[in-house]
Amino acid sequence: MSEESKSQRTCTELSIEEKECLQPLQVDSNNEGVSMKMSKEGSDELNQKKVTVVKDLQLLRERFIKADADHVVQNLMSCSKTLEDLEKQESKFLHTCNAKRYKLQDEIIELEGRLTEDHDCSSLLDSLDHLISESQEELNSVKKELASRLRETLALKRLLDDVPTQTELIQYERRFSELYINIQDKLRQTRRYYATYNAHLEIKDLMLKETSLLKSISSQFQDAITSPTSQMKLIDSMEGILKGILQKLDKVDLSREAEQQACNALKEKYSAATSEQRRCYTLLKAFQEECVKNERLRTENST
Repeated sequence: MSEESKSQRTCTELSIEEKECLQPLQVDSNNEGVSMKMSKEGSDELNQKKVTVVKDLQLLRERFIKADADHVVQNLMSCSKTLEDLEKQESKFLHTCNAKRYKLQDEIIELEGRLTEDHDCSSLLDSLDHLISESQEELNSVKKELASRLRETLALKRLLDDVPTQTELIQYERRFSELYINIQDKLRQTRRYYATYNAHLEIKDLMLKETSLLKSISSQFQDAITSPTSQMKLIDSMEGILKGILQKLDKVDLSREAEQQACNALKEKYSAATSEQRRCYTLLKAFQEECVKNERLRTENST
């Protein structure tokens, strides 16, 4: 465990030293638009910092060889790759600065030669006008590019403004929860209304059937008692009606038992939820008491 903690600490020191060593080089590589005088100083500073980074990396290699950590060696390899990339950027930067310096020196020598040879002022002014026009064109192109970048930035800002903030998201969540609760209440109320309507409709159908049955019995009773055959038919019809009523009663009993089972399950869930709520309330109360004790102990220790 001590070797692993030592290797992790060494890796952390590597990342910190790598950032401290490579940050000045990254800052210097972004300043390619300086003057020719600053380019020489920048190149000297880059060379000195490169030598410093190489020395630091050599020391780190020695430390990592002693530490014997594979992941640290991998970090060292990545640091070396970063150093090579920075060297390439440095060479490219120096090449660009030298090319600009040579170009400016040639232009200065040409202008000095024209001034010393006392050429026609009109040709000199024409050349200067040409240089000014080129510079103006370059400035206009840079302005156009800057305007396009600004438009892109404004578009991104508008997109960011369209994204809701954390407080807005919290408000949306609260409103959606309230809307969900209202919809659930309306749904339960609607289901209750439909259940009541269906029950009343079923009662109405049963009452209509009962009324029609009583009317048919009343109309056929006088004719049925006159002959034994009619009496048997009446008895058979009454037995059929009784069987239908019993079947209907069995269906009603089955539905009632199903509803009773569902009601019992809901009661069990409710009792379980109530006991869980009581347990959570007890835990919350104990937690609050412990928080008060902890706060009191902190105040006593601070004093």
